[in-house]
Amino acid sequence: MAETKGARAAWSGKWMFILSSAASAVGLGNMWRFPYLAAKYGGGMFILTYLVLVFTFGVSLLLLETSLGRKTGQSVIGAYSSFGKKYKFIGILSTAVPFIITPYYCIIGGWVAKYMVSYLTDAPSALADGGDFFTAFITSADSSLLFMLLFMAVAFLVVSLGVKGGIEKANLIMMPLLILAALAIAIYVAIWPGAMDGIAYYLTPDFSKFSPELVIGALGQMFYSLSLAMAIMVTYGSYLDKKENLPRSVAWIGGADLAVSLLAGAMIVPAAFIALGSADAVASKAGPSLMFVTLPGVFEQMGGMAPIIGFGFFMLVFFAALTSAISLIEACVSIITDGTGCSRRRSLIATLLIVVASGIFINLGYNGLSFIEPLGAGSTLLDFFDFISNSVIMPIVALCTVIFVGWIIKPQVLVEEIKQSSPFKLERAWVVMVKYVAPVLLVVILATNIIAQLGLISV
Repeated sequence: MAETKGARAAWSGKWMFILSSAASAVGLGNMWRFPYLAAKYGGGMFILTYLVLVFTFGVSLLLLETSLGRKTGQSVIGAYSSFGKKYKFIGILSTAVPFIITPYYCIIGGWVAKYMVSYLTDAPSALADGGDFFTAFITSADSSLLFMLLFMAVAFLVVSLGVKGGIEKANLIMMPLLILAALAIAIYVAIWPGAMDGIAYYLTPDFSKFSPELVIGALGQMFYSLSLAMAIMVTYGSYLDKKENLPRSVAWIGGADLAVSLLAGAMIVPAAFIALGSADAVASKAGPSLMFVTLPGVFEQMGGMAPIIGFGFFMLVFFAALTSAISLIEACVSIITDGTGCSRRRSLIATLLIVVASGIFINLGYNGLSFIEPLGAGSTLLDFFDFISNSVIMPIVALCTVIFVGWIIKPQVLVEEIKQSSPFKLERAWVVMVKYVAPVLLVVILATNIIAQLGLISV
């Protein structure tokens, strides 16, 4: 192990913290949800709205969580309880998020790994069969379980090597490769006949498309994309040296996440635009359907380049999923280590057992336990845990956090922490955001999620 018992992990420096935090933020949501929302809500208008939200609301919450972690030197339970045991419940609620998300995230990571391998072993036409390939795979208990376990093995291996020996080195390799692969595919797609219409739609703001629904869609995407309320940024902040400039660092993280989201859209929207013919057709495809059914059909149309483009695309999605899974696992390990006093090795083993057991159970929702439909007809166990963690617990955790900092311990406590290493020119704006704006926006996110689940609106 890279870190010994009793020695808290630490980043090598500011840039490794930024790189690892950006890698955590860059995940499946960037790859399959951002392009879909951009197509649905007017392309450039959605991007413009998203940009504003990232560098106001998003970066403000990143700064809050990171400074809370650095001030206390603890993961979430210890961070909140250090201000009084009666606040420990916020940390416990926050702890639930990575432990719920990690197992099903690894299942989806296994799906990505399967497609990446399949573009090396199967004809592109076999994957572009309208969804039969995907359905057969996820409902196969053996194959889907195998790829889930393989994905978990890689993620846990990286975390087992420690922060410096594992997480930093892995991100130093995967993030540049991810960006280079995304650039290469985006450029290749751009030279295809008809691609410029899709690019123009994607990048040109159409102000007539602006609506409350667009803002809510961008707000939700931004919140989930930046690893907020997942216990990750508090944990990563606790590993950060006191001399590092926090406002500048979190701005870099927000910018990196935005850049990868834009690249994902530049790959997917024009390609799908060519294949499907219109923005409305692209917007009708979301999540797994876009990733595992629609895009293989798009790649098949690229002829001899289909295997290369298909493999390259799923390789970069694999890296995006893996970097996020590593961050989730690290948060779980840190929580157990800080909460129990166990060595990092024992905490890692405990996390492994929990994640594998939970992953097997959730994966059975597509085969042996497919009769369980917790959210209604056609829903799965994965859908249920995704809704509980992303749509309910995360907004509640974030809401509790901004109320805790804004109204209980008061923002000045964290302002002093931030000012230890740098001037804080936007202090007043940040305080207003934490105390007044963020609580309202988080209530909107939570209410929208619940109403959408009831089928009253679509987001």
